[in-house]
Amino acid sequence: MPMQMTFRWYGEGNDKISLQDIKQIPGVSGIVWALHDKMPGEIWHEDEIAKVKAQLDEYGFNMDVVESVNVHDDIKIGLPTRDLYIENYCKTIKNLAKFGVKVICYNFMPIFDWTRSDLFHPVGDGSTALFYQKNMIQDDYNEMAQYILDFTEKYNMTFPGWEPERMAKLDQLFKLYEGVDHEKLWANLKYFLEKIMPTCEETGIKMAIHMDDPPWDIFGLPRLLIDEKSIDRFLKMVDHPCNCLTLCSGSLNANPENNVADIVRKHCNRIAFAHIRNVKHFENGDFSEASHRDADGDTRILDILKAYHDCGYEGYIRPDHGRHLWGEKAGTVRPGYGLYDRALGIMYMLGVWDMLDKLKG
Repeated sequence: MPMQMTFRWYGEGNDKISLQDIKQIPGVSGIVWALHDKMPGEIWHEDEIAKVKAQLDEYGFNMDVVESVNVHDDIKIGLPTRDLYIENYCKTIKNLAKFGVKVICYNFMPIFDWTRSDLFHPVGDGSTALFYQKNMIQDDYNEMAQYILDFTEKYNMTFPGWEPERMAKLDQLFKLYEGVDHEKLWANLKYFLEKIMPTCEETGIKMAIHMDDPPWDIFGLPRLLIDEKSIDRFLKMVDHPCNCLTLCSGSLNANPENNVADIVRKHCNRIAFAHIRNVKHFENGDFSEASHRDADGDTRILDILKAYHDCGYEGYIRPDHGRHLWGEKAGTVRPGYGLYDRALGIMYMLGVWDMLDKLKG
């Protein structure tokens, strides 16, 4: 079975891209979905999951991959209440398994999910993309957070990991995380995984952790999944076939010293989900996201795809963030998740894969 191409979709009423639009992209077999109205720690109930399944069934898509079942802050901090939220997480895993879910993509980033300074930065060809300006993300987390929250409020959008209810308590959250250094966060991640692995084994669901984005500490908060060494540590820490990776080429390659193709070859059997994203670096440390074409960025997309192909990868893959093209702008598209550039990215990846198949044959 070849690798399985998927497309992230934010749900009816929450995404201007329709399932009918996605159906017209050749090669897409699955929708990467989530219940985006759920807060971290809440149980995902069967009737809610069934509603999404019915929507996807109409277009012949599978719902094998969920992104994101977010982890409650109490688990990351290591508070006494974490066991309750872990119990809820296990109930969600069991409910998802009843509908054929195979992979849960999650992250263990403190407070903030992905971090960017500009959601619609001009690339130079008339398109825009997510942009990280290094000197803007240093001391004042409130300024950066307010920029993101103002955007979500203005355009009535929700971002996983940027729930307004959580962001309203930013100062309180930072205070709670004061004693959580790298080693404490590693210990809390290990505790979480060891508690849920029996449920994963029972259901067959793979937990696939997403790399930290960007792969370095921000605002004094520790980041763990940042390079090959930390990925090695993570997989050895809880060495279980259900403890897997969502290997994100863009998150890792925000640090140009990371070689994603090498990590693919080393841990291909533990990569349950692959995100393919291209990044263009600037000398001052800034970076912009770029098209999936290898020559348009510094991520070495061709090397990465060849590594997956050489390893006989049969897992799930999707184009990650794309540029905003052909009239897509703030208010008409989710930042990084337009239709056209991700569709182009899929055709590029499938073209590369088909050629590798042909050369191998």
